[in-house]
Amino acid sequence: MFPTTLDRYLLRRTFTPMTAVLTSTMVAFLMERLMRSFQLLSQTTDGFKFLSELLVNLLPHYVGLTLPGGFFIGLFVVINGVSKSSEIDAILASGVSLGRFAAPFVGLGVLLMAFSVLLFGFVQPYSRYGYHAVLHAAEKAGWNGDVRPKALLSTGPLLLTADRADASGSRLEHVFIRKIGPDGREDILTARSAIVLRDPGDRSVTLALRDGRQVSTTHDQQTYVADFAKFSFDVPLSLAGKSFRVRGDDVSELTLLELAQMGFGGNRTALPRQVLLAELYARLSRALVLPLLPLLAIPLGLSAKRAGAGSAMAVGALLLFFFETSMILGQAMASGARLPALLTIGAPAVLFATICIATWIVSRNRPGENPVSWMIGHMSALAAAIVLALRGRRAGLRRRLSSSRSR
Repeated sequence: MFPTTLDRYLLRRTFTPMTAVLTSTMVAFLMERLMRSFQLLSQTTDGFKFLSELLVNLLPHYVGLTLPGGFFIGLFVVINGVSKSSEIDAILASGVSLGRFAAPFVGLGVLLMAFSVLLFGFVQPYSRYGYHAVLHAAEKAGWNGDVRPKALLSTGPLLLTADRADASGSRLEHVFIRKIGPDGREDILTARSAIVLRDPGDRSVTLALRDGRQVSTTHDQQTYVADFAKFSFDVPLSLAGKSFRVRGDDVSELTLLELAQMGFGGNRTALPRQVLLAELYARLSRALVLPLLPLLAIPLGLSAKRAGAGSAMAVGALLLFFFETSMILGQAMASGARLPALLTIGAPAVLFATICIATWIVSRNRPGENPVSWMIGHMSALAAAIVLALRGRRAGLRRRLSSSRSR
């Protein structure tokens, strides 16, 4: 069946809010993760290269993480918009059923499900491994002889920082150094300025300090203080570390096929079988839930005209939050308590699917009426009754007080 003009109109209106939500949330998540890596990346001149590689490898993870929420919000915004403008009334009055109205959204959910299976199943495992490999490379890169202003550099037993540095990173001002010797001696050096001199073979650098003070504490807690006009010592540069481990030590780095082979196979595996199955079921559940989201978003969007957009959106957001939390909790229970993954992951996934389907079935014959609007309506009526009862009680108390005064 080819999409009609109505289908293209509804899908075009869905893409804008969905793209905006996905972009904004991914940028926020990426910035939060990268802020935690800035201290590590600042210790090498290859920091920008590592930063760009981290961004590329983190992108698939956060696309998959934000896809259900972005899709649901996009659907809700469109449905709420056509409901408030009474477009839905004209569409249904023209002979289009609510099921036919939901068809393009369900079709989009099926496409996103296939994309999610590809992303979760095959792209994300390699990107997660690539992310850990980049972090490992950044940690092993260490100090290469250049100093950035106010960066805290750590290379072996040496800790170094400077308030100011020139563009080359070799001329420093207001330097602080902490050095631990092999015998337990601690040296604290401060200097007005310093020059970083590289060895011709790039194996070490010489720190030439000017106008400073050295405070030394021995292993038996004896302290010595000395001022100096010039002081120099050599620091070895960090050499390449060991190669990174092979992919597969972490369950998040396995593809769907590898998870299925190891989870259902008869051979012994390094990772617990229930942990492997929990990861497999969780990825499939996150993908399979996408075509069901229109069955929840459409009734909530239509009921927002009566119950309020804020209440309906809050209910949908809570349901999605509980679903995602139950997936994480289910994986933790399968890993820690060794409970069956089919129970810890399958039960909440089936419950969420049942809620979506039941909400759709209830509201299909009478659009705008569903368990959510019913619950919100009864809660509003209960709140109004409580307010009226309190006002009546206050009015009765005032009448009794006025009658007692008149006597």
